[in-house]
Amino acid sequence: TVDSGLHAKTINFPLKRFTLVGATTRAGLLSAPLRSRFGMMYHLDFYSAEELTTILSRSAELLSLQCEEGTLELIGACSRGTPRVANRLLKRVRDYAQVKGTGVLSGGIVENALKMEQIDPLGLDELDRAVLRALVKVYDGGPAGIDAIAATLGEERDTLEDVVEPYLLQIGFLRRTKRGREITKQACDHLGLKFHRTKRPKTDQPDLFEQGD
Repeated sequence: TVDSGLHAKTINFPLKRFTLVGATTRAGLLSAPLRSRFGMMYHLDFYSAEELTTILSRSAELLSLQCEEGTLELIGACSRGTPRVANRLLKRVRDYAQVKGTGVLSGGIVENALKMEQIDPLGLDELDRAVLRALVKVYDGGPAGIDAIAATLGEERDTLEDVVEPYLLQIGFLRRTKRGREITKQACDHLGLKFHRTKRPKTDQPDLFEQGD
């Protein structure tokens, strides 16, 4: 449609048959009529550590990189289930091996390179750990609103929701409740922090399920 109002006109284009492929991470924002017009709908899942190791093996061959046994598994385990992250870490480890070592990936080289990048064996970076530490030390384990956490860390809310939270939720280190975000015992054990059990808010209202005499 060109122009609007009384001057609006429609221009038709002859098109051959085609297939439309749509990809989004927020399918709920699409209207139901639009979603229903796609004949087939698929859900993409995270890669397993074994699949990431296979991808890293191919990438190492393309980079002409020599790797000792078990080194690519270490990188794959902390790649957050994403090939893009795995390939990025492989290149950073390669750079470290060329500067600090002989260019060959060994267990020690990989561990030192990841430590320099502040990435732990589960793939958590410093921002991930900062969110979890803030929940424990500032908010007693939660619940805490995402805006409050973002203000505490001096980060944008969108950064926490789009970058940090998905992986923490996936591995069970974070819970999203109606009252806010809560840390789990697994996260506290991983970081060596004391777990605070979430207490129910005090209220003067009687318990509806409390049985009387």
